[in-house]
Amino acid sequence: MKVSYFPGCTLKTKAKKLDVYARKCAEVLGVTLEEIENWQCCGGVFTTASNEIATKLSSARALVEAKEKGQPLVSVCSACHNVIKQTNQAIKENRDSFTDRMNNYMALEEPYNGETQVLHYLELLRDVVGYDKIKEKVVNPLTGKKIGAYYGCLLLRPNSVMQMDDPENPSIIEDLIRALGAEPVVFPYRNECCGGYTIIEDKDVAIEKSGKVCKSAKSHGAEMIVTACPLCKYNLDKNGKEVPVVYITELLAEALGVKED
Repeated sequence: MKVSYFPGCTLKTKAKKLDVYARKCAEVLGVTLEEIENWQCCGGVFTTASNEIATKLSSARALVEAKEKGQPLVSVCSACHNVIKQTNQAIKENRDSFTDRMNNYMALEEPYNGETQVLHYLELLRDVVGYDKIKEKVVNPLTGKKIGAYYGCLLLRPNSVMQMDDPENPSIIEDLIRALGAEPVVFPYRNECCGGYTIIEDKDVAIEKSGKVCKSAKSHGAEMIVTACPLCKYNLDKNGKEVPVVYITELLAEALGVKED
């Protein structure tokens, strides 16, 4: 199976392990991630102004390319996925204020109206590959490891658009952890903000929030934390320090036997 793949800027620089292992694990599971040609930054954040198109154009171009290939569009970075999916929803809902202007600006031969299916890598694993198949492919079960899943803000919210899981009591990462043979640890701060971009202007806020996440995970027995968000990993690594933090794709690669020493 082939899907269109939007890696995003950070996965080419500071978060290479998130990207490299996403590709390697996908191949083991029978999926080829075909990188979108000439992709640009997703925009970083989704601008809620319905008549603002400039910051949404790169996401729109990726969505159009995936449509032309007849493929779903997959991303693994939480921020990229959030921006792309919200952009796709805006295209579906805001025809007069956004969609028509976007199509006119891009001079598309065939207008784009939100037809592309947008999937996070976790949804690809759960809904397309299936956790049962992943269990069959595990060669290095993570037996005995106690792992806390950290969702952060962007994977689950706004729920009306993201529709990945229950935003208050998610299980998609915990179910993956079980499929890999480890024990998921549920802790109160797993879907709270890490401090996000406040690290740029107010480090104290990020330190406080990241610290609460890591302390909460450790106090409930987690030996490590997994995440899909490069910014979350940065904040937790820098400001938490109670437990090691790894990317979801690293954990998957270890279980599938493709992680490098």
